[in-house]
Amino acid sequence: MLILFLAWLAFSLTLINVLTVRMIKNLPAQISDSVDLLIPMRNESRNVKEVLDSVMKSKGLLNFNIYALDDNSFDDTGELISKFPVHKLSGRTLPEGWLGKNFACQQLSLAGDGQYLVFLDADVRITENAVSSSIKKMQDLNWDFISPYPRQLSGSFIENLIQPLLQWSWLASVPLRLAERFPNRSMTIANGQFFIVKRSAYESIGRHETIKSQVLDDLELARALIAKGFKGAVADGSKVAKCRMYQNGSELVSGYTKSLWKAFGGILGTFTAVGLLVGTGVLPLLAFNSAYLLIVFSRVIVALKVKSNPIYALLHPLSILLLCYLLALSIVKKRRGTLQWRGRRVN
Repeated sequence: MLILFLAWLAFSLTLINVLTVRMIKNLPAQISDSVDLLIPMRNESRNVKEVLDSVMKSKGLLNFNIYALDDNSFDDTGELISKFPVHKLSGRTLPEGWLGKNFACQQLSLAGDGQYLVFLDADVRITENAVSSSIKKMQDLNWDFISPYPRQLSGSFIENLIQPLLQWSWLASVPLRLAERFPNRSMTIANGQFFIVKRSAYESIGRHETIKSQVLDDLELARALIAKGFKGAVADGSKVAKCRMYQNGSELVSGYTKSLWKAFGGILGTFTAVGLLVGTGVLPLLAFNSAYLLIVFSRVIVALKVKSNPIYALLHPLSILLLCYLLALSIVKKRRGTLQWRGRRVN
C-alpha cells in the first residue's frame, strides 16, 4: 500500500507540475537592461561554433555582450573562439579549493558590467528569443534569477535511459508552485546549463566564490540566492533551449559519477532516495503492481511535455537500476579520490 501511495503521489505531482510549471515561450521581447552572456569552455572544440552561432543570433537584447572563456583547454577551443566577434577570455590557473567550472564562471562574471548575467554551457543551443523571453519572464514575476531547463537530447541507448530522469525527477517530487511561494533549500531546483541572475543579487551572495568547491554548482548557487531572500525558480525552457550533455555512454558515466555522490546529501539522504526509487520504480514491476503503471504514466507525461521519446518510459525500472549503479560507482570513486572531470580531479 505504501508503494502504491508513493506512486500515486509521484503521478499526481507530475500532472500538477506539468500543467502549472512556468514556461519560457519563444516569443519576441524587448530588454533594455544590459546583459552579459557568459560561456565557459574547456576542451569544447566540437561545440564552439554552434553555441556561439546560436548566441550571436539573440534578438530583443538592446544592450548585450558575449564573453567566452577558454579554460586552459588542450584542444583548439581557444583558436576557434578567436574566429568569432565575441570577447574572448583566457582562463587563469585554477586556484586551490576551486572547481574548474566555478572558477571559470567567476572570471566571466568579472569581465563585464551587465545588469543581467546569463550563464550558458557550451553544449546548449538557444533560440533567438531565449534570453530576452527568459528575462521578460523574470521581470513579470519580479524574480532575481531563473533557470530555464533546456530540452535534454539523447542519442545512445544509455543516454535515452538516463537523461529523461533529469526533468522527471523534479517534476515528480517537488511541488513547484509551493516551492515558489515558500522557498527553501530542499525544494530548490536549478540547472546550470542555462541560468540567469541579476548582477546585484549575484554579487550580494559573493559570486561563485561562495560555492567555489561545490560540485553541484547550479543547485548551490540557487540555494545561496534563496537563503539571502532573493526570488527565483526553475522554468520549462524546452521551447527555447536544448542540450545534449554527452555524446556517448562513456561520457555519460564520467559525467554522472563526477557529481552523483553529492546529489542526495549524506548517507541518510542517499539511502532514502535509493529506497524510494527502487521501491516505486523496480519492485512494482516485479510484483506486477499497478504502481508501475502510475510511474510509467508520469514518465510519459513528462516526455510529452519536454518532447523526449516516451517509449523509454516503459524501461523505467532499467533506468533506475542503472542510475543506482552510477550512484554507487560515484560514491566508491569519491572515497578512493579518483573522481575526475575534463582532466581535473574532483575533490
